[in-house]
Amino acid sequence: MSQILKCAICDYTEPVPMHCRQSMHLELIDGKEQLVCWMGPSCGVQDIPTHCGKPMTLEEGDSPERVDSPELEDGGKSSSFKEKEDPLSGSSSLKNVNLSITGMTCASCVASVEKKLSKVSGVHKVNVNLMTEKANIVFDPENVSIKKLITDVESIGYGAENLEVKAGAANQLDLKIEGMTCASCVSSIEKSLTNVAGVTNITVNLTTEKAHVKFDPSVISETEVIKRIENVGYGATPIISDMRTEDREKLAREREYKRQKMKFFSAIIFTIPVFLYSLGYVLGLRIPLLLPDPFILGINTRQFVVMLFTMPVVFIAGWQFHRGAIKVLRHRQFNMDVLIFIGTNAAFWYSVVSLFILKGEVFFETAAFLITFLLLGKFLEARAKGQTSQAIRKLIDLQAKEATVLVEGQETKIPIEDVTVGMVVLVRPGEKIPVDGSILEGKSTVDESMITGESMPVKKSVGDKVLGATINNNGLLKVQTSKIGADSALAQIVKLVEDAQASKAPIQRLADIVSGRFVPSVILISLITFLIWFSLFTFGILPTSLITDLNMSPFVFSLKLMIAVLVIACPCALGLATPTAIMVGTGKGAEKGILIKNAESLEAAQKIDALIFDKTGTLTKGKPRVTDITVLKKDLTEDDVLKWVASAERGSEHPLAQAILETATERKISLWEPKDFEAIPGKGVRVRVDGTIVTVGNRKLHEVDGLITDSIEALMQKLESQAKTVVLISLNKELIGLLGISDPIKETSKITIQLLKEMGIQTYMVTGDNNRTAEAIARELGIIEVFAEVLPQNKAQIVKNLQQEGKFVGMVGDGINDAPALAQADVGFAIGSGTDIAIETGDIVLIKEDLRDVVASIQLSSKTLSKIKQNLFWAFIYNVLGIPLAAGVLFLPFGVLLVPEIAAAAMAFSSVSVVSNSLLLRYYSPSAQNTKILA
Repeated sequence: MSQILKCAICDYTEPVPMHCRQSMHLELIDGKEQLVCWMGPSCGVQDIPTHCGKPMTLEEGDSPERVDSPELEDGGKSSSFKEKEDPLSGSSSLKNVNLSITGMTCASCVASVEKKLSKVSGVHKVNVNLMTEKANIVFDPENVSIKKLITDVESIGYGAENLEVKAGAANQLDLKIEGMTCASCVSSIEKSLTNVAGVTNITVNLTTEKAHVKFDPSVISETEVIKRIENVGYGATPIISDMRTEDREKLAREREYKRQKMKFFSAIIFTIPVFLYSLGYVLGLRIPLLLPDPFILGINTRQFVVMLFTMPVVFIAGWQFHRGAIKVLRHRQFNMDVLIFIGTNAAFWYSVVSLFILKGEVFFETAAFLITFLLLGKFLEARAKGQTSQAIRKLIDLQAKEATVLVEGQETKIPIEDVTVGMVVLVRPGEKIPVDGSILEGKSTVDESMITGESMPVKKSVGDKVLGATINNNGLLKVQTSKIGADSALAQIVKLVEDAQASKAPIQRLADIVSGRFVPSVILISLITFLIWFSLFTFGILPTSLITDLNMSPFVFSLKLMIAVLVIACPCALGLATPTAIMVGTGKGAEKGILIKNAESLEAAQKIDALIFDKTGTLTKGKPRVTDITVLKKDLTEDDVLKWVASAERGSEHPLAQAILETATERKISLWEPKDFEAIPGKGVRVRVDGTIVTVGNRKLHEVDGLITDSIEALMQKLESQAKTVVLISLNKELIGLLGISDPIKETSKITIQLLKEMGIQTYMVTGDNNRTAEAIARELGIIEVFAEVLPQNKAQIVKNLQQEGKFVGMVGDGINDAPALAQADVGFAIGSGTDIAIETGDIVLIKEDLRDVVASIQLSSKTLSKIKQNLFWAFIYNVLGIPLAAGVLFLPFGVLLVPEIAAAAMAFSSVSVVSNSLLLRYYSPSAQNTKILA
């Protein structure tokens, strides 16, 4: 909703103030409404402006889109693989939309869609992913609508659907698409709905064969959406777009696998007779003809029989290729299907003319073999593709199918879909916890390895949170449901993985550039190949004796080479090289408790050469304890000092404040109710208690009042040298005591720093603590570079400064104060146990609190990028070597000729090999996660 401030008396309005580049919001603080930064009160607070002598009111309309990656300042962003702020610096009007694209079959289709959308006025950035069949578009809604984007995609023969509506919403439709073969198909489907009235977004994924449509049901119905997709030649079946007990994706993959398997074996049944009757006699096989006379009415009966067996292969089993080509050609586009269409039809129809009119050579077997080999490739590719999304299927399989709920003391088993928030669920030992919630009764240990990757069971008792799909080990638990369906942790993890798999890595840019010109170039090369060879023989430059032993005329020889060029081209291999590795890599990360939000981050992580760690809650456990209480006023006791400071901290959520309050609770100290609470970011708090001004905070907060004497400084330095944080307490500007608070270092922090050093990555620590405390902790961990006494708003500036030095910077944090720095960093690592805003802003979410996963993320990034490079290398090699070989460059010097049948087999297996190579990532395990923790 857009927001404005409006005068309560007149019609005067003004925009809501901005903070951290986003509109502020109203929040009740100590009984007073104030404007608060969206990052939280610790970042920025201000009073509501007045007009006509009264506070203005907040009116809401359409809210401006919040960027996921805010910056404190404009500019200064180092070059990076991604743009985590608004794509145009400082622009808050741009929007990001995901469209599901249907109809794509190869990388050429991807290039067609990107080329079309990039030319649209108002579009600033386009990424189309062949594997996931999605398009991510950054655009200016004032210049172009989502409907326009969808229509433009449809105008070139693809389908498009908006994916931005929440699962289960009335204006969202998830469809299973049948009939797609390459990236061009994706484009066709998306285009069919892009500019349709009522359709706001459409995204099609070639790999998952899904379309996601966002639409206004008051303008267009689901039936009309499906009909439009069917009108461009594809099948569309509605699917439920939430997590259910049934794995619909798995079933869809199995259906596609069975469909391609059936087509392949259908083709084989007819191709075997084609082989026997067309080539059997050449091989000396004695096979009787079906007709007694080899010629009837001047027609060769053997060739006629071969034609009859070839027709079902080409026009029934292989119809998917013809249909796909016809659809994209109607929109003046090109894809892999076009190459197959031209090659097989040229072979078949020339043979028909030769059989009935020219009475010359025929090669029906070429057309049959082409389709059969291609169907074999599709069959194997469907099988391999199904394995790339195995990680998501495993996650979905974790969901419980039933839950035992307590209703008025009675146990009832109900389907998981019927559980609602607030219900009490009974979980017995050994059972799967069906929902996210909090424990009301009981204690146990819970196996959370399937969600977090943590192998050791976690102790749970009353008040602790539990996650659905985890296993209760040994105690009876009563759990009150807090999150269900799409809001559950498991569903959100699945969504993160799906989004990551739908994104495109920057390394794919080269493949995309090549793919955009690939198919037209191959067609041109094939025509040139035909003309050159035919001219060489026709004009006597080459003697026909060269091809006498091949039993081919110059025309047939040239035509076969042309067909070989067409069918050996591998646009699919180029299109699948990157997304298949991304799918497997992000899936492997999810299995290991590492959620990688997008392909850009997965690729960028391996480039990090500088890594900044927040201290509290990241390097340390974030659960500080009060270890020392020093009384500075003779008439007070430790409990008196603790009562004053704990009363002042009652309104604070800072970890140090929580440690103080816990200590007061343990000592059973009753507290006063503070008034006029004031949080001073990076310094402390100031409150009024029973007429007394209580100031609690660090050295900086009390220095302004001149309270830090030499003796006080000596006491503080002693505690700080022990890696303890010192909190000072003053009453009416008179010091009464100080606390020493220790935050234990995480067990995995030291080994993580050591592993990063071995990888050549420079490590830094940033904290609001004083220099001595920070340096004491840094020495223990082995960190040399320390930024201490840093205010929250300055953390992002430290990241920016390192970037300006030419470093590729990663940031690891867990709190609200870390969010700007996480956004500014080239790669932000958010601790999964941290705040929601940090998790939202981070690029990689570490579900466990194990910092070794930072290293594991970098190792996984490096391994995945290696696979991508291997895939791209082989995809290019197939074409760079295969096309010239098919064109006959080795025929004259060595007599080597690549016949179309072998060319088709090579083309089919190129895609299979690329996908299979990516699947090897499933067996990779980052070594960092198995490294022993240092004592």
